[in-house]
Amino acid sequence: MANLFDSANALTSEPTEIYCGSLVQWKRADLAEDYPTSLYDLIYTARLRGGLSREISITAVDSDGAYLAVMSNAVTAAQVAGDYYWQAEIKRKSDNAKVLVATGEWKILPDLAQTGADPRTHAEIMLDKIQSLLEGRADKDVTSYSIQGRSISKMSIADLLQWRDYYRKEVAKERRDNAIALGKPTKTTMKVRFL
Repeated sequence: MANLFDSANALTSEPTEIYCGSLVQWKRADLAEDYPTSLYDLIYTARLRGGLSREISITAVDSDGAYLAVMSNAVTAAQVAGDYYWQAEIKRKSDNAKVLVATGEWKILPDLAQTGADPRTHAEIMLDKIQSLLEGRADKDVTSYSIQGRSISKMSIADLLQWRDYYRKEVAKERRDNAIALGKPTKTTMKVRFL
């Protein structure tokens, strides 16, 4: 494994997942071809989904003619776990004119070393809460959850079963997508042997 602290081993594009409290860095050499680092800046702005005021701003630096973006441990540790939308703009140094060059999403994941961090996705949490209600072993915190504005503890059995099925599909999709991203086979993987 390459030393991930060394900028020479930085990712070659923006990450999709970032862990709170961990250093992450990436390079964009492709942008430096059209926008030399001596004449332009690359600026990332990210905002937590839901319109909350959590915002991240990063200005990439020159690294051997490429743009190097760095989120330090302190920056990632200060973030709330969740989904963030980001955009990358090139700013011309001579007059501060900007053009949008890329957009995407980051999933900032909790640091499991922190007390109380829950690694489950929203769908997994909701499935567990609904299942606990159906099995009659609900925690007292279940009453604080709601789906489409309705308290989960006041739903009918039919509604709970419907939402359980919905979240089961969501969890299965998340797990399938994760397996595909890791290059692992899924139930839909077809194996072919040529003779």
